[in-house]
Amino acid sequence: MLSRLAREFAAEIRYQDWSDAHTRLDRAGHRREHDPNAAGHDQLDATATDAVRTNVFWVVAQVLKHEDPNLDLYEFASACGVSRDHTHTRNGQLNGTITAGIRFTDCTGDRARPPVLLENEPDWTGTFD
Repeated sequence: MLSRLAREFAAEIRYQDWSDAHTRLDRAGHRREHDPNAAGHDQLDATATDAVRTNVFWVVAQVLKHEDPNLDLYEFASACGVSRDHTHTRNGQLNGTITAGIRFTDCTGDRARPPVLLENEPDWTGTFD
């Protein structure tokens, strides 16, 4: 079962319109069917839109997995709306692509910590442990 925080992140990721996230700075928080400005923006096809959503899933999952090592990445991916094509193989087995998207440290094989924002750093150029 997903934590409250993971469920809320997943709901936000699933709800957003990622199809024009590459051209709009509105947190993908509009609904295309109700947006009079949608026609003026390039729209990604379904495959590219799913790629954006999947990348957003991985970024959020990296932090959530660090916070909760027991996070079920497949359950979280599904809740985020990540395509079953990414979560399962053609024969229905779990696809290793989901776990491969999580960063691990080179030396220990543990999940890598999220980048650390350094104090008084003008640009975000976090460091990785």
